[in-house]
Amino acid sequence: MGMRFFFAGLFFLTLLFAVGVPAAQAADPFGEIEIREWTVEYGGLPRDPDAVSNSEVWFVGQVGDYIGRLDPQSGAFFKRDLDDEPGPHNLIVGDDGIVWYAGNLSGYIGRYDPKTDHIDKIAMPDPAARDPHTLIFDADNRFIWFTVQNGNFIGRLNPQNNEIDLIKVPTPRARPYGIKQAPDGTLWIALLGTNKLASVHPETLELREHTLPDGARPRRIGITDQGHVFYTGYARGVLGRLDPTSGTIDEWPMPGGSNARPYGMAIDGANRVWTVEGGRSAMFVGFDPTTEKFISNTPVPSGGVTVRHMDYNRDTKSVWFGSDAGTIGQAMVGN
Repeated sequence: MGMRFFFAGLFFLTLLFAVGVPAAQAADPFGEIEIREWTVEYGGLPRDPDAVSNSEVWFVGQVGDYIGRLDPQSGAFFKRDLDDEPGPHNLIVGDDGIVWYAGNLSGYIGRYDPKTDHIDKIAMPDPAARDPHTLIFDADNRFIWFTVQNGNFIGRLNPQNNEIDLIKVPTPRARPYGIKQAPDGTLWIALLGTNKLASVHPETLELREHTLPDGARPRRIGITDQGHVFYTGYARGVLGRLDPTSGTIDEWPMPGGSNARPYGMAIDGANRVWTVEGGRSAMFVGFDPTTEKFISNTPVPSGGVTVRHMDYNRDTKSVWFGSDAGTIGQAMVGN
């Protein structure tokens, strides 16, 4: 069952005990998955794609300072330069087609209308929140939730009036990173600078911290339909799972070992977990929570180097990603 921990108490902060740690499991014969990649000719570290449809995939160029769009059917690209050089870190696309992006170096969230080519910039209400990081819509598309990594905040933006609420993370230098919403509405956040996750109540904005095993350094998270919170243990090369109801924590060593550097993560329609190990050559790894076994281990064709964020698209039954090799990729996971 991998490495299991339990924690309890009012805020699940007390780590009680740990049991055995088995060797990393070999991948089951699920088979290598099909991965397609499109090279972004203008480079600029393309990342964090949001697949609107099988013919419209939006992404940002973090170093190139642009918003991009790929048509996977034709292979055609569109590029919208951001002249203020905000180091866009992430984007999401609303049901209305509006593109929202994190102006990471400039302390704002951008709103781009592809129909008019107009951009609005929504500044953080506190200058300490200087680096918006990762954005998500909530389940009702009512609010945009986001992390502020070095500023150490969790944020909530109301797109109707552009008002922003900021929630300070109590642990200093916690580095809020990946963020997802659970089926019960709770927001869960990976605190990369710590061995903790944070949870935020969507209405009261109450924040709680949840302690993980020492040295976890969670980077991205994914949440199953059962409400189990998976995280990539970047520093120790593990895949972890927190059951918020029982407080149980399980960890499994990645196939690539302690230096696997798992980073991007997505959960598919069958509640299987997909993550990518980094290093010289990226490996796309699948995990089945039902059997608690790794089910696939596929090299990213371009080499990938690092895959920082992943997005599962139910319509195409695939996981989209950007790689440091300068590609936008699609992994066909089948559910």
